[in-house]
Amino acid sequence: MKTVLLLSNHHLYTYNLRKEVIQGLIDLGYRVVVALPYGEKVELLKEMGCEFIDVPLDRRGTSVVGDLKTLVFYLKIIKNVKPDLVLTYTLKPNLYGGLACRLTKAKVLHTVTGLGSVFIQNFKFKKIIIFLNKVAFKNSSAIFFMNNDNKELYKSLGLLSSNQFSKVVAGSGVNLDKFKFQKYPINENVKFTFIARVLKDKGIEEFLHAAKNIKKKFPQIKFEVVGFVDEEKYEKILAQYQNCGIINYLGKREDIPNIMANSSCIVLPSYGEGRGTVLQEGAAIGRPLITCDTYGCKDNVEIGKNGFLCKVADSSSLAETMRNFINLDKQEREDMGKHSREKAEKESDRKIVIKSYLNTIEKIINEE
Repeated sequence: MKTVLLLSNHHLYTYNLRKEVIQGLIDLGYRVVVALPYGEKVELLKEMGCEFIDVPLDRRGTSVVGDLKTLVFYLKIIKNVKPDLVLTYTLKPNLYGGLACRLTKAKVLHTVTGLGSVFIQNFKFKKIIIFLNKVAFKNSSAIFFMNNDNKELYKSLGLLSSNQFSKVVAGSGVNLDKFKFQKYPINENVKFTFIARVLKDKGIEEFLHAAKNIKKKFPQIKFEVVGFVDEEKYEKILAQYQNCGIINYLGKREDIPNIMANSSCIVLPSYGEGRGTVLQEGAAIGRPLITCDTYGCKDNVEIGKNGFLCKVADSSSLAETMRNFINLDKQEREDMGKHSREKAEKESDRKIVIKSYLNTIEKIINEE
């Protein structure tokens, strides 16, 4: 039995976004081993038939010692598991998993799920990280990107060579059966819904500031924030905005399709995404979108047809864009939602993404 080892940084997103690829591999007769920090969704992965290895990985930490430990841990895992192919997702597994594969000569397929904070912000270690990624990616069997902008950036930085196999897929795609089209809500008042991990790069500050601005003139407009707090400072800030009646914070939720169905518009003012799964899901439900004119976000919007774009890290631009949406009549909003669903069916069906992965994995593993 041939073995696929999957390196990832979080149980929730591995299960929610990768389980169909994992199930596809299991159905094809592969032994699948997942290595990531333990969390509740790991038990569901085990039930599917996966083997599990707990990895003490700090997703957002910048400790050199901690990252070296991660590299050593990956080396030990690869030597023990002896995979026929390693799949890596997100920045640290891509980097340290890639380095471990390079050192052990293991075949690897990287997925660039986004650029991460180190590429977005001007960190002092940025040049070092880029150099290490060059080393990690050099001999990879394939690299999947979720948008063309990221692919072109990796080319320009020398992280992707002309002779390497690469492909752009529509992110993780969306399960169109789970996220079914829902009739537009009959609420008279517009409700904007932010759904994401609550951290700066997702644009939470811009959303809160825009909400405060709009509430002054349109007190009837509603604002929701959904998602777990990934940066602790926002716990207090969210509480303050809720106590002032500006937002309703719903926390981490499992009933995302229902929340989206009751929303007028899904808002993700992110500084950049792989492809923006939340936006794809919102489109599949049949909701208009507002997001930033940047990589991985703009791919989900046809301006004026299924949503609007605002400037990155600009709360005034976001507020203006929201006001443009408020000024639409109900039929225009409904039409936008229908166009969102059409776009999702055409571009974001997860079945298409799964097929791309499974075909590439089989080809790599069966290569001599």
